[in-house]
Amino acid sequence: MAKRFGGKYSPDGDTKHTQVLDERAIHAAGSRGRLLYLPPIVLVLTSLNDGPTTLVTALAGGGVLTLAAWLLQEGLRAEAAYNARRVARRPALPRKMLASALTGIGVTIAAFTGDSGLIGSALYGLAALGLHVAAFGIDPMTDKRMEGVDTFQQDRVARVVDAAEAHLDAMRSQIATLGDRKLEIRVAGFQTIARRMIRTVEEDPRDLTGARKYLGVYLMGARDATTKFVDLYRRTQNPAAREKYEALLDDLEQNFAARTEKMLLDDRGDMDIEINVLRDRLQREGVSLKPKGN
Repeated sequence: MAKRFGGKYSPDGDTKHTQVLDERAIHAAGSRGRLLYLPPIVLVLTSLNDGPTTLVTALAGGGVLTLAAWLLQEGLRAEAAYNARRVARRPALPRKMLASALTGIGVTIAAFTGDSGLIGSALYGLAALGLHVAAFGIDPMTDKRMEGVDTFQQDRVARVVDAAEAHLDAMRSQIATLGDRKLEIRVAGFQTIARRMIRTVEEDPRDLTGARKYLGVYLMGARDATTKFVDLYRRTQNPAAREKYEALLDDLEQNFAARTEKMLLDDRGDMDIEINVLRDRLQREGVSLKPKGN
């Protein structure tokens, strides 16, 4: 009962694993794929004067390449989030691999608009697929699990964490529609506090019992309150509604922070108890815990 599986108080704990995910860094991870939106544009523009058949073929190829670029961006962001977490499930949809396949198909269609022929176009497509994989890699293929924690516990945590992250993403998306930078920063501050609790639960699944209501019911309520506030504030710009919403965020922050701190303190108390029990047991077995020479 008294062992934290990694984290702040573990003997080999590394504090970087308890840091909150940097959403800006994750979002920026997708920027590597932005240049791939350019080829489909060039393909369509260079096919405008080559007749309707070529133009339609180019539009099809451009559409496939655009979808591939979008999937690549999403795959890179999902991979960044996966890498930043100590415990994570592999992406349900292999976006990067799908992007590689679609890039190969898109290049094949694009090459067919020229004079490459069917076989030559297919070879170009295979080359593009291979280069895409070499440049961006493939999606994570395994779940990241912690040693000493059974699969059932980690799956329970993963389900709760996925739902909690979905609620937080919904809050961010709703507030972003207002175009109010101060409100976006305010919501991001609450998300930082909430994600500290999420990371704490990920590092020790036993904390899930105490955090389940916070990561489920309370975050769902915060999401719904955000939706109602955004709808009202967009229509009325009512300062009282804004003040009330910000007060709600203050209350949520305080409660989430207090609960997270309690979970960490409880873990430290558990560890101290285990150390004392282990020391007594070793002394009963005749093992001296005093340094040599004393």
